[in-house]
Amino acid sequence: MSGVLLEASGLSVTIDRAGRAVEGVNLTVASGEMVGLVGESGCGKTLTAYSLLGLLPAGVRAAGELRFAGSSYDLGTPASLQPLRGRDVAMVSQDPLTALNPVDRIDRQIEDVMRAHLDLNRAQRRARALDLLDRVGIPSPRRVARAYPFELSGGMRQRVLIAMAISCGPRLLIADEPTTALDTTVQAQIMELLSGLVRDEGLAMLLITHDLGLVAQHCSRVCVMYAGEIVEQGTVEAVLERPRHPYAGALIDCLVSREVGVTRLSTIEGSVPEVGAAIEGCRFAARCRHADDRCRATRPTLAPAAHGGLVACLRSEEITLAPIDTGEAQL
Repeated sequence: MSGVLLEASGLSVTIDRAGRAVEGVNLTVASGEMVGLVGESGCGKTLTAYSLLGLLPAGVRAAGELRFAGSSYDLGTPASLQPLRGRDVAMVSQDPLTALNPVDRIDRQIEDVMRAHLDLNRAQRRARALDLLDRVGIPSPRRVARAYPFELSGGMRQRVLIAMAISCGPRLLIADEPTTALDTTVQAQIMELLSGLVRDEGLAMLLITHDLGLVAQHCSRVCVMYAGEIVEQGTVEAVLERPRHPYAGALIDCLVSREVGVTRLSTIEGSVPEVGAAIEGCRFAARCRHADDRCRATRPTLAPAAHGGLVACLRSEEITLAPIDTGEAQL
């Protein structure tokens, strides 16, 4: 892929006393591209994001190689990733109330990020903090700058996190469920803000979400993750309209089409296997209505799919999955 900014190869994450939570993930994001990473809770999406920044908690270890803007980093050595964090790669977390310090004013928290990475004096940092708050659409930036996080609404706190994330001019944003717990109107505003950063400023973005509707509206490519593995990836149009992996198809079935008029959501029976569970064949086989004995005995690997992307399914060319009209679907 031309213009690749970030490339993770062989990314694995192991949790002590539990086992392998993410295994063999290969992921690329190009400059000016928004890539969606989707899957149910517990599939390893957030662990993948934190491993890219070297922010895994104690007892959780990553392995693999990261190439960013042509330079190589060892994902198993978190300290090697420190120069990237905040400066070149920034994160917008899913819970701004816990991500922000409750006893520090907003301007101080934004300035702290700049103090760590930029050669600016106090007046310059303060002026930039106000400019950033205005840039992310916060009314009365001076008033908000002197406020504490608990004095702001959820949408405003999320905008503050975005201001902090872009304060040092990063080249890649990792947005981990950035619209969680926000109402529909605010959700749309936050996503438009993030999309504008990609569209107008050429940022790259990895959007972690379980919401395929957001992916359909804002992303150009999508990676579908299940039980710590990427099971399908390709362009949004190809994967959502012509899914080749049964898990991707099952997620898409959970969308409701206005044209069909379905009033009851489809569900995926069963649950994501526990971390470290001994599974010989396909990890999705126990929940897949297309699985046969071969699926339960042989672990599939990513291979070229009919839609031009990649799929990890032994029966991808044999089964038929219902497509979806991405322009008419809603959750």
